[in-house]
Amino acid sequence: MTRTLYLSILTMLLAVAAVPAQAEQLVREFSGSRSMDTAEFEVEAPWVADWRVNSDYPSSMGVAIVLVEAGTGVHHGRIVKTKSPGNGVRLMDMSGSFRFKVDAAVANWTIKVYQLTREEAEQYKPRN
Repeated sequence: MTRTLYLSILTMLLAVAAVPAQAEQLVREFSGSRSMDTAEFEVEAPWVADWRVNSDYPSSMGVAIVLVEAGTGVHHGRIVKTKSPGNGVRLMDMSGSFRFKVDAAVANWTIKVYQLTREEAEQYKPRN
């Protein structure tokens, strides 16, 4: 009986150890329904900007989100520009202090910043 219990425990421990750990970590979350600059956040490469936009009036909405360096305001690229509800992710390979500049008209938006490991970043594939 003791040997069976020991083997069962050992099997369970090995099974748990074999499950890959998720290192994806939420750094910051921003949301709103108007144009604004978000608060600063600091992140290390690689990371993901996970965005979602919607509206009660989809035919009249528009959202543009760009990444800017927090201290200098230097433009580091567009995350998304859309005139329709949707969601997506943008994989970023730069470190530093940033903020988002959001231009929104008749739209609700959410941006989540997730820190990734290199292994997780390699799993992201661009959409064709």
